Amino acid sequence: LGINIPLSCRTLTAQDVLETVRYLVNLKGGKGEIDDIDHLGSRRIRSVGELLENQFRVGLVRMEKTIKERMSLLNLETALPHDLINAKPVIAAIKEFFGSSQLSQFMDQTNPLAEITHKRRLSALGPGGLTRDRAGFEVRDVHPSHYGRICPIETPEGPNIGLITSLATYARVNEFGFIESPYRKVTDSVVSENVEFLSAIDGDRNAIAQANTPINAKGKITADTVAVQFSGEFITVAPSQVQYMDVSPKQIVSVATALIPFLEHDDANRALMGSNMQRQAVPLLAAEAPIVGTGMEEIVAENSGYGVLAKRDGVVESVDAARIVIKADLSRKEKEAASELSEEVGFDVYRLMKFQRSNQSTCIHQKPLVSLKQRVKKGDVLADGPAMDRGELALGQNVFVAFMPWEGYNFEDAILLSERLVKEDRFTSIHIEEFDLEFRDTKLGREEMTGDIPNVGEEALCNLDESGIVRIGAQVKPGDILVGKIVPKGETQLTPEEKLLRAIFGEKAGDFKDASMYVPPGVEGIVVDVKIFARKSLEKESHAKSLNSEESARLQRDHRDELRIIEEEKYKKIRKFLIGNAIGSDVIASETGDILLKKKKEITKEVLDQIPDAALKGLILNDHAQQEKVSRIEEFMKEQIDILQMAYDEKIGRLRRGDELPPGVIKWVKVFIAMKRKVQVGDKMAGRHGNKGVVSRVLAEEDLPYLTDGTPVDVVLNPLGVPSRMNVGQILETHLGWAAKALGLHVATPVFDGATEKDIKGMLAEAKLPSSGQTRLYDGKTGEPFRGEVTVGQMYMLKLHHLVDDKIHARSNGPYSLVTQQPLGGKAQFGGQRLGEMEVWALQSYGAASTLQEFLTVKSDDVAGRSRIYEAIVKGEPFLEAGLPESFNVLIKELQSLGLDVELIKS
Repeated sequence: LGINIPLSCRTLTAQDVLETVRYLVNLKGGKGEIDDIDHLGSRRIRSVGELLENQFRVGLVRMEKTIKERMSLLNLETALPHDLINAKPVIAAIKEFFGSSQLSQFMDQTNPLAEITHKRRLSALGPGGLTRDRAGFEVRDVHPSHYGRICPIETPEGPNIGLITSLATYARVNEFGFIESPYRKVTDSVVSENVEFLSAIDGDRNAIAQANTPINAKGKITADTVAVQFSGEFITVAPSQVQYMDVSPKQIVSVATALIPFLEHDDANRALMGSNMQRQAVPLLAAEAPIVGTGMEEIVAENSGYGVLAKRDGVVESVDAARIVIKADLSRKEKEAASELSEEVGFDVYRLMKFQRSNQSTCIHQKPLVSLKQRVKKGDVLADGPAMDRGELALGQNVFVAFMPWEGYNFEDAILLSERLVKEDRFTSIHIEEFDLEFRDTKLGREEMTGDIPNVGEEALCNLDESGIVRIGAQVKPGDILVGKIVPKGETQLTPEEKLLRAIFGEKAGDFKDASMYVPPGVEGIVVDVKIFARKSLEKESHAKSLNSEESARLQRDHRDELRIIEEEKYKKIRKFLIGNAIGSDVIASETGDILLKKKKEITKEVLDQIPDAALKGLILNDHAQQEKVSRIEEFMKEQIDILQMAYDEKIGRLRRGDELPPGVIKWVKVFIAMKRKVQVGDKMAGRHGNKGVVSRVLAEEDLPYLTDGTPVDVVLNPLGVPSRMNVGQILETHLGWAAKALGLHVATPVFDGATEKDIKGMLAEAKLPSSGQTRLYDGKTGEPFRGEVTVGQMYMLKLHHLVDDKIHARSNGPYSLVTQQPLGGKAQFGGQRLGEMEVWALQSYGAASTLQEFLTVKSDDVAGRSRIYEAIVKGEPFLEAGLPESFNVLIKELQSLGLDVELIKS
């Protein structure tokens, strides 16, 4: 309304009312505009804290109610606070918020990018938001005010499109919950370096130029007219009227989208798929940074928190696969705190994560990059995390591709791979599955963990230790036992003879039945870890104790090393400090009793070398002030040791305390199995431009098309996947990748500001490659050239989390549904295939009556029939008659429950 009232005034004034009425009257007369409900100035973000605060308030109100009730019942003179206050409602409210709120989601940890994106996600759903069915087109659509605030590209396909979005690269949320975007201030056509953040409302009031507006060395805009964004429209104005300018061309897109090179040449729908599929890429065994990147890879990797970064400058003291120790240079402040010595040193110990399981069962593993005695700066990458290569995000592999049909194997987006990629483990990933087993206290007795399982042969138990848990490092396959567990059977009526035998020989082992954990079908790998949780350490088996002692030994080793380093450092400093100082009393050698140094003489290095560390404390200096400094070094080091000791005691205490388990559970065992998955037929692969496909065949190297110099291609893609999809970015990436690989370069081509056609042609010419990016290929089978030239080059390909091993499923017999007696459905339940009405019609149309009858009875829910047919198959007899399906009985019971008396009458 344009009223100049300070923000501190929080009440309505007469002027407010007057201006509001004036605006409404003008609206009626056709002046002014109605507020746009989808404008970002009208929509604010509610952060986790705010949502939690609301839940907390609900909990406090409930608690207040109970307190008031108790106050009316209890005698307030004698009542204590804990008699009145019950914190359960507050705890329950918070637990409910994190446990069952629609917005409390299981973090996507497929790769570092997936995690970062999940943390930057915005949702219009949830409590106080919209519902999928009621959200119309306008809410989901891209709005001009999204520019620089919400990514117009990254959103899910399907019912949530436009409702779940992502924060743009440089956007931030202000204290009121509105999204702000950064801009450079422009004064009198001169672009300044200071950056201001504007909300959508402020942005609309200013003329904002694009980031690639031409400016000279002094920052003055050189163009005669400038295309600007003003109040949601694009108009051209004179340079003097420009008020702000974008900070970067990539500020309009999100992090995942900013990782797609040549994004400006891709259709938005395919770019959307590309952004979403990068989040599904599995971290590969040997990560390889893209030859053609956008320059964002390093920033994403650094901010993901998976790489290990140096906290301070220093030198690598020791490095192995599990930890890095850096001898750090202390800052001036730390030096002053320690003493006035110039040569102060501290130590930073970085522990690396080895073969940890992520939420999506991918492998989190850190590898050190530094070497001994290497100098590091603060912020340097010390170790790579998953899907990282020397501090850069590396989600896939650079492969040599050709766009051409090959014997129909790349029909409909299928992908043809070279066997070399499998052989060299280029697309091999490690997946860690977790299996857990609970031991409960039942009415019949305790469930027990044991290696002595009834009716199980020796061979099946060979990988178990004495307490019944599989060895770490054992190779397991489907059907192997991971944890031995026996549960007490219910009491059975015994015959007098059995009772007599029981009385003579005592209890027999037949009272227990096997309830062990077996490896499920489709899982084959190596046991990498076993965790045992029990109520108290007394409960823990010998196995658990040994695991615990290993952990405490590791902690002890680290603690000893840290103490030793500090002690050495202390004596080194004291020795350095003592040289040149006058001594206050004679120094005598402990073994011989000889006088090493007379009183008031200066201490030399030679004398110091003869004095052991322990004796240094006993030296008395002539100068009292200098003696004080030595004491200060001692005190400083003692403080450091105390801090270390406290941290160590806390860790050991945590090990000795029992674990908190749900009621009724005595023990809980988790077994982790690591599986190596090579790329194979049926796996889903994709590029970064939404060009996805399924591997249709892995072909021998010698059969693949090859170049004139004999180099075979790695991947053959279908050229028909490009024109209709309009994602030409993949072709430009292929050309530039070819040139960059030949020149031995890695190139960064940022979004909306990348390499031009001219740049690519220049690089191809420099690499002495054809400027068309196409070349002659020869058939690997016949050696004859293919007709016409083929586009070849380097493309970055990802292996996605949709792996055929997780989806393939087969069943001969298995669990049945209790009510209908039909097999269950789905891989998780080890179910059967559904035979729906359309399948029945198909069989009817062919007149396959016997097959159909078999499907609907003995292969499904004819309980007696299915055991009879099994018997007949085993004995080799012909089987003819099918019985009554159980679903028919269910139908009869349903009709009877409706009051219709239906009964079968035998004819």
